[in-house]
Amino acid sequence: MESCLPVTIIDEAQKPAQRPGVVLFALAMGSFAIGTTEFATMSLLPYFSKDLRVDEATASHVISAYALGVVVGAPAIAVLAARLSRKFLLIALMLVFGIANGLSALAPDYHWMLFFRFLSGLPHGAYFGVAALVGASLVPVDKRASAVARIMLGLTIATVIGVPAANWMGQVLGWRAGFALVAALAALTMALVWTFTPKQARDPDASPLRELGALKRGQVWLTLGIGAIGFGGMFAVYTYVASTLLTVTQVSPGFVPVILCIFGLGMTAGTLFCGWAADKAQMPAIGLCLVWSALWLAVYPLAAHNIWAVSAVVFMIGGGGGLGIMLQTRLMDVAGDAQTLAAALNHSAFNFANALGPFLAGLVIARGAAFNDTGFVGVLLALGGLLIWFVAVLDNRRRAPR
Repeated sequence: MESCLPVTIIDEAQKPAQRPGVVLFALAMGSFAIGTTEFATMSLLPYFSKDLRVDEATASHVISAYALGVVVGAPAIAVLAARLSRKFLLIALMLVFGIANGLSALAPDYHWMLFFRFLSGLPHGAYFGVAALVGASLVPVDKRASAVARIMLGLTIATVIGVPAANWMGQVLGWRAGFALVAALAALTMALVWTFTPKQARDPDASPLRELGALKRGQVWLTLGIGAIGFGGMFAVYTYVASTLLTVTQVSPGFVPVILCIFGLGMTAGTLFCGWAADKAQMPAIGLCLVWSALWLAVYPLAAHNIWAVSAVVFMIGGGGGLGIMLQTRLMDVAGDAQTLAAALNHSAFNFANALGPFLAGLVIARGAAFNDTGFVGVLLALGGLLIWFVAVLDNRRRAPR
């Protein structure tokens, strides 16, 4: 009888929790789908702009529409869905995401495409925030950042595999196939989450007002500020990497996807390392990551003239992308009982950085600077994030009991 005891006391809802690796893989599939559509849209821009009869500058607004959807959707969904179970919410978010990307593949004109991309962005931040909370709940406290890193690996791997695949499909089958691929990935994610993610009881005390309580915490705002400013440095460079390679490094267009893949490999390595480092020493690791980014962003303008040097530096800059993992777990520590909103807001900050970095770099380029000079813009933004980090450290020490 004793040999049968474990079987009798463990119900079906609890079994998946004993296999956190499988659950994390299911959640990572969703981040892979999101990462594919977020980055592949940029590479499909020349194809759908022509088909929808608008110039590329106008068509690029669909990328901004997606980012706006993330910024709006992350806090709104986190607050309004506070009482829902996390498993149900993850599936519902992927359903909306899949439908919106499927509609993007069917967009009859530019204005509908703009609207569908906005809808596609709405579930983005909330999915990552809730997935991070679910993943962290499956492992010991000292392994949370590593668990979140494994979920976010889906996004970084998307830059290595998903984006090239969507771009290839766009060239061979038409741009609509790239968005159809993402819709299929969303359906796969729903099936995996439904099958493997453990049921989690709803918090009876959860409410929109409790989630909004996160906005009263200074450390939450400081952590979001680190990401919104500090992350902008990486995006200031990444947005113009292709232009730098073609005009400054003067490589053939065939080399551009290779260098972008190297950047993705750097992000993957940085995500894994930063997840480990955050579990060991969270705030020092965040500060060191910002210093790392500032250093390599400063080297970038000089390295851009040589293909081998710029390849190595782009890999190092990509490594700084692990900052998001550490900020995600930091928000878990400082948000109190308003976990869902704080976790989702991290991705609003991330997309704010995605808009801020390219905007400031574009202003510098418009004034006659070379494309590789975006590295200097990146340095200033990384140092700005480091300054906010320093304020957060001082504030943390001031609040700590003596």
